[in-house]
Amino acid sequence: MQPNTLLDALLEEAGFSHAGLAARVNRAGSARGMALRYEHTAVARWLKGQRPRGQVPDLICEVLAGRLRRVVTLDDIGLGVPAPDRAVPHGSSLSGFVERATAQWRYEAQQRQRPQGAGEAAEPAVTGTPAVMPVWEWENPPEDSDVSRDGRTRVGTADIEMLRAARAHYELMYRRTGGVATRTRVVGFLNAETAPLLRGSYGDALGRRLHRAAGGLVAVAGICSYDSDAHGPAQRYFHQALRLAKASGDRGLGAYVVALLVNQSLFMSEHRQAVAFAEAALRAAGPRLTPALAADLYAMQAKAYAHLGDATGALTCIRRAESEAARIRPGHEPEETGYVQPGLVDVQVAEALLGLGDLTAARAHAAAAVGTPAHDRGRVHRLAMLCHIELRQGEPDRAARTAAEMLERAGGMESQRLRDRLRAVREHLAASGCAGARETAELITGALRVPL
Repeated sequence: MQPNTLLDALLEEAGFSHAGLAARVNRAGSARGMALRYEHTAVARWLKGQRPRGQVPDLICEVLAGRLRRVVTLDDIGLGVPAPDRAVPHGSSLSGFVERATAQWRYEAQQRQRPQGAGEAAEPAVTGTPAVMPVWEWENPPEDSDVSRDGRTRVGTADIEMLRAARAHYELMYRRTGGVATRTRVVGFLNAETAPLLRGSYGDALGRRLHRAAGGLVAVAGICSYDSDAHGPAQRYFHQALRLAKASGDRGLGAYVVALLVNQSLFMSEHRQAVAFAEAALRAAGPRLTPALAADLYAMQAKAYAHLGDATGALTCIRRAESEAARIRPGHEPEETGYVQPGLVDVQVAEALLGLGDLTAARAHAAAAVGTPAHDRGRVHRLAMLCHIELRQGEPDRAARTAAEMLERAGGMESQRLRDRLRAVREHLAASGCAGARETAELITGALRVPL
């Protein structure tokens, strides 16, 4: 049985205890001539996934609707027809999406607060149609004609500014300390602060700003989950952020979220999907597509084409990425695209050229990327790429020095992606046969012994 996260979230919103819901269901049943004797233990079983018998699900809807002053359906309490794929189906109404998304945040926040055992059960990302449909639905009609909502909490401009500040705060925390450390904090914030606002009361204009601010924050939760090697939750957050972006009407935000899905697709070796997603973002964003985002999308497309063995496609995208990067104007980009710092396109291009077998050109771009100032997290990835190329070119001593700087920069960060980089560099150094390279490999081994 799967936990009933929707019912759990509605109980919390209504302010009902387990015993309180049981007593109210008994009274509602009595009004219909039913002799029910439910206690708190029965509600606990329902929340664990057991389905109540007979008319009890309808009674639960009736009780919650009376308290929340809105219609509550069987789907809303997790007792309708089971969805075949995602817990947050994109084909549902915006209101239904909000209920399911916020219920999922509550469940995941509770899970993150519990001590973990040997490791979380790995939830894989979905593939095929369930992976593609959210992008297709973002790009195509229908649009949300009215996102207003009548809830218990009155939302104001200050609330939206708080969400924007939280997004900037958690993004900076992620860059400094990694996604493993930041993930719990941002998921907790989504549950405690963001969910009540989305379920609150607001008009259409303010609601679009609210959905935009929430979408940017949910995307950070996806980034932290991806960095923690939690690819199922990461993809789910990206899909949620994409739905929120659509509700906001901001095509630029949606294209940014699709770029995050492109990056995850590359990691999962779904290269054709990466190309298709990037094309969708480039096509659909229109005038909201900024030079920074376009440069990143073209650079990732170049990497995908290189993996597919399409040199023409890769080189075409490299030229487009470099052209867009030259147009970037600091201060004229939205806050989400701040990650496209000088040198990022160079390291992406270096990886694409490496995939094409052009080591000389790849080395030049990697060196240029390392020579450009960047925050420590970005610098680690750039140094890892340069180290790999130096080893491929038969320069283990130089690669060892590059790896040593990489290890120093990675200190204090809790990130599975950075650990992947360190492990790969260690293996290549150890296999080089160079004494200096082996010493650096041993230093990396020591650092990796410290658990996240």
